[in-house]
Amino acid sequence: MTGASSGLGARFATVLAGEGAHVIACARRADRLEQVASASARIVPMRCDVADPADRAALVERALTVTGRIDILVNNAGVSSGGNGQQAQLDALEKVFAVNVQAVFALTHMVAEHMFERQCGTVINISSMFGQVAATPVGDAPYVASKSALNGLTRELANQWAPRGVRVNAIAPGWFATEMNSGLLEDERSARWLAGQCPMGRPGREHELDGVLLFLASDASSYCTGQVIAVDGGWTIR
Repeated sequence: MTGASSGLGARFATVLAGEGAHVIACARRADRLEQVASASARIVPMRCDVADPADRAALVERALTVTGRIDILVNNAGVSSGGNGQQAQLDALEKVFAVNVQAVFALTHMVAEHMFERQCGTVINISSMFGQVAATPVGDAPYVASKSALNGLTRELANQWAPRGVRVNAIAPGWFATEMNSGLLEDERSARWLAGQCPMGRPGREHELDGVLLFLASDASSYCTGQVIAVDGGWTIR
């Protein structure tokens, strides 16, 4: 589980551990990871920068050492460009793609090699509804482009790896309270606008991604691969 130090990643780690999984929870902020790990003895914290090849290799090695095998990979780590002032800069695009696409590509291939040996495994990429529609009200071209690329990567790897027993799917959350968008949701004017634009009239609640996460992580989704499942209160159907 990458990007597990806060927000959706911390929730995902706790939910999977609660269902009996041994979770290697990684992120760059070790202090935050310790807090997440305090919720369950099944959560093993590990500092890791997924953009660093050496850290990715160490993460896979640690997972195999702790559990002996890797059944599920959740690629949750992600960054944005930093908003309107940064999104037109090439270095912002490179930074976002390094984490949101390149690191996912590299880590997923590393983990898949071990899954292929057992003809079994599931990869869950955490995308965004903004991989399917334009970002509003804050423009972020690098972020939107990266999540669109992640959706394409999800479909293509699913297609290639289905005969080898590995499923690859993605969750595309809508507006949930995370560090990346907390400013918008906490601003009264912005919150009213978002509520008016969303068919369900509100942002998502913390528990409302649990079901799709567990569905994709388990045999309940044994005939499901290459899908990008939006959990967005209807935002993308407008």
